[in-house]
Amino acid sequence: MFNTLSNLIAPNIAIDLGTANIIVTTKDKGVIINEPSVVAIQKNNKGQDKVIAVGLEAKRMLGKTPLNIRAVRPMKDGVIADFDTTETMINYFIQKAYKKNFFFKPKIIICIPHGVTPVERNAVKESAIAAGARKVYLIEEPLAAAIGAGIPVNSPNGHMVVDIGSGTTEIGLTSLGGLVLCKATRTAGDKFDAKIVKYVKQKYSLTIGNEAAEIVKFAIGTAIKLDKLLTVEVKGKDNFGFLKTIEINSEEVREAIEEPLKEISNSVRKLLEQMPPDLASDVIDNGVILTGGGALLRGIDKYLANIIKLPVNISEDPLMAVSNGTTEVLKNMELLNLLDD
Repeated sequence: MFNTLSNLIAPNIAIDLGTANIIVTTKDKGVIINEPSVVAIQKNNKGQDKVIAVGLEAKRMLGKTPLNIRAVRPMKDGVIADFDTTETMINYFIQKAYKKNFFFKPKIIICIPHGVTPVERNAVKESAIAAGARKVYLIEEPLAAAIGAGIPVNSPNGHMVVDIGSGTTEIGLTSLGGLVLCKATRTAGDKFDAKIVKYVKQKYSLTIGNEAAEIVKFAIGTAIKLDKLLTVEVKGKDNFGFLKTIEINSEEVREAIEEPLKEISNSVRKLLEQMPPDLASDVIDNGVILTGGGALLRGIDKYLANIIKLPVNISEDPLMAVSNGTTEVLKNMELLNLLDD
């Protein structure tokens, strides 16, 4: 009887609502869904839109769809670009997570970018409620990243986290369980990819896609000069439409992404300038923690440390820091009490 009742109780879930991926976790099972934040929409004969795929299946359609189908990212540059499609996407992943096979509705914690408007916050909440949530809590990305990186956010000491995601870089100063200061810039991983696309086009007259640029970034991307050049082959179309393969090296990629790297470091420096003196002394002692996929770029910790003249460290699992932090809140009621509900 106890087992039957347990099966009827919906597990509380945490959702990292990212520009590139949505990650859904539970307290006991960890990650249960990790799929792209992409929705495929088909226009019928009457001109009406119909969602035909979400997540991984929809991403496979990017750049390959017929004229009446478009694959879109409803989250753009860290904000909700399309309310209706975002609601559909949230609903889909919540349904997939617990399939409404439960007697009790779950509590849901959703991680959102810093700076979303009150209208956007309500839209996210209403989407989750419509999908079957009993109660919805929202946590801002920099705070989740700090928790996921192991920062003691309830401490009176100041800690700085820089989360370099796909759409935004979120910079937060935590103390006493909240964000004392926070700054978000729309310069992040997607901008790196766009700059690589532009560089290859200008230097080699070769057109490549953003996904190809992302592969280059992870394969040989670097923020600093390396002792040994890394190379990778890139395939695309030349100015005459012919398929062509070139070789690009890590120094070229460093040159391509120099501008967005400077923009991120300038944003960090500006937040440091705004910091209260007492918390500034804490950050001098504690240094800066990097999280997000952008933290995986070779040498980015050394690059940033050289500019801000402070210790910079990469968290243990930067790619999953935000998701891990959101999940940690599920386990810790003390942290849950800090959130917007």
